[in-house]
Amino acid sequence: MAAITAQAVNEFRKKTGLGLMECKKLLTEADGDLAKAETLAKERGLKQAELRAGRAATAGRVEVYIHHDAKSGVLVELNCETDFVARNDEFKQLAKDLALHIMATNPKYAKREDVPADVVEEQKRIFMSQVGDKPQNIQEKIAVGKLDSWYAESVLLDQPFIRDDSKSVRDVIMSVNSRTGENISVARFARFVVGEER
Repeated sequence: MAAITAQAVNEFRKKTGLGLMECKKLLTEADGDLAKAETLAKERGLKQAELRAGRAATAGRVEVYIHHDAKSGVLVELNCETDFVARNDEFKQLAKDLALHIMATNPKYAKREDVPADVVEEQKRIFMSQVGDKPQNIQEKIAVGKLDSWYAESVLLDQPFIRDDSKSVRDVIMSVNSRTGENISVARFARFVVGEER
């Protein structure tokens, strides 16, 4: 078993934002391997985030972004469980980043569950008609892949995050979720552009 140094714990803490004891515990479990410890942290964070998802998120903040020309802007409501987390700098920064992201990418829906069933069916029909010339056994797979790409364009949580496109917006929210220990969710948003019809 590798010795876990204070330097390794501090390095891991800076990378993950977790507490000292949690970092030491994960590094010990991973036998000092930083990459393995980070994977363990992500797995546990996601499991804990899934357990927290059912908890009521009734606190939070409304963030506003107005573009420098004052011709476009965004309102986003980001919820959490307590006012303590709502006042947390990381939570505030997440709300600002999400408002900027929404301004830049113009998602139509916050999460997949918000997409009306008839819209999903219409998209499936379109994608199936586009792959009609392919063999029957792969048509469905291609259409599902196209639908996932459509979700990544239209649904906020599925979009690649503008500050780090290797992560989705959902991944970014989940990482803050795991560090705060609270259920964090986007309740709603509105994007406004002067002269643009909704």
